[in-house]
Amino acid sequence: MHVGLVAQRGNSRATFLASELRRRLRAEDVSVSIDTTTAEALGLEGTPVESFDACDLIVSIGGDGTFLYAARDAAGTPILGVNLGEVGFLNAVGPEKAVDVVLQEVDAFRADEMPVRETPRLAASGDGWTAPPTTNEVVVQGPIRGPSGGVDIEVRVDDSTYSASRADGVLVATPTGSTAYNLSESGPLVHPGVDALVINEMCADGGMPPLVVGPDSDITVHLSGTDQAIVVGDGRVLRELDPPTAVQVGRADSPMRVAGPTSDFFEALGKLE
Repeated sequence: MHVGLVAQRGNSRATFLASELRRRLRAEDVSVSIDTTTAEALGLEGTPVESFDACDLIVSIGGDGTFLYAARDAAGTPILGVNLGEVGFLNAVGPEKAVDVVLQEVDAFRADEMPVRETPRLAASGDGWTAPPTTNEVVVQGPIRGPSGGVDIEVRVDDSTYSASRADGVLVATPTGSTAYNLSESGPLVHPGVDALVINEMCADGGMPPLVVGPDSDITVHLSGTDQAIVVGDGRVLRELDPPTAVQVGRADSPMRVAGPTSDFFEALGKLE
């Protein structure tokens, strides 16, 4: 078995735990790769996270941001999250249980019994381009937010106009992402057991309230006018756009695969207060 370890950058606690996990896994005859930044802090040879799709399991140590970073290039490799952050919607394992839980996953993998859950991701595409899948949300917005950074948008759902306005941008989120950027834009919380997508305009002039639609809805954001725009996925700029143009957003063909125990959604919500 081959396990990849990704620790939160600049977090000494995460680095220490990665070192301990590496030691225990190697004692169980498991091959281990560590991301290059963490490995450098430990004086070891590292492996780019982009190569972790060749692993059988990826362990993310940190907050939800570290988990998303690990998931970005994971392809179909299952990810287990160890929570060192504040909330931890994606990270269900506490640091005190991390070694035991990871070793349990190793035993389950070797017995061909490792349970894996699939979580939907989003894909954005346009004229001649397709962006990498994202876990939380896709945002189409102006290069900057605020009075001088808006864009003229029309949002269509299944070929019917939902809203047409000038706005900072528009956000499409998965249930997982409903607790992230969408929540900060006063969007609705969606329980992870609900199969849906959220459409949420950001600071729109005369726009519509946030909308929850079916998971297979065809969502298109049309951009008009002369203002440039960008496509952002999970906080990373994916594409620069020159209007007039359109961006299609929908469920990606490849879901994220999650290993380990399930986090308590309502317990995590309580940490937001």
